[in-house]
Amino acid sequence: MAYDKQFMDMAIELAKGCALQDEVPVGCVVVKDGKVVGASGNRKERENNAICHAEILALSEATKAVGNWWLENCDVYVTLEPCVMCAGAMIHSRIRALYFGAYDEKTGACGSKLNLFEPGLFNHLVTVEGGHEQETCSQLLSDFFKQKRKNK
Repeated sequence: MAYDKQFMDMAIELAKGCALQDEVPVGCVVVKDGKVVGASGNRKERENNAICHAEILALSEATKAVGNWWLENCDVYVTLEPCVMCAGAMIHSRIRALYFGAYDEKTGACGSKLNLFEPGLFNHLVTVEGGHEQETCSQLLSDFFKQKRKNK
C-alpha cells in the first residue's frame, strides 16, 4: 500500500494527546487493508515502563486485532523515526512498510543513527520512507521539550 496521509494525521493526533499527558509526543498507527488495526501514543511515563513506546503498543494491539504476530500486510505510520527496539519489533512482526515523520538524530534506527532496515541485514525487508509531515512532527517534539525546560 502506498503512503496515505490520513493515517499519518491520525498518528499526529495521538502524539498531540501524549503531549497533553506529559508524555513525549509520539503517535503510531498500524494499517491493514486500509483499516486501522492498532494505534497508540507513548505511555512510558504513565506506565513507568521503558518499553511502552507508541510503536510497541500499536504493534501489540494490531497482533490482537489480526489474530497473529505476523503482520506481513500491515503498514506502520509513526511521527518519529523508530528506535532500535521499535525497529526490531517491526522487523520481527514482518510489517510491509514503515512511514515516519521526524528524523531522530540521537536514537533513530532507520538511517539517522544506524539503519536496521538496510537490505540484506535481516531476513525480512521493510519498505521505509521518512520525512512525511516532518515539519509538523518535529514541531510537536520541539514545543514539548521547550515547555519541559521552561517548567524546570
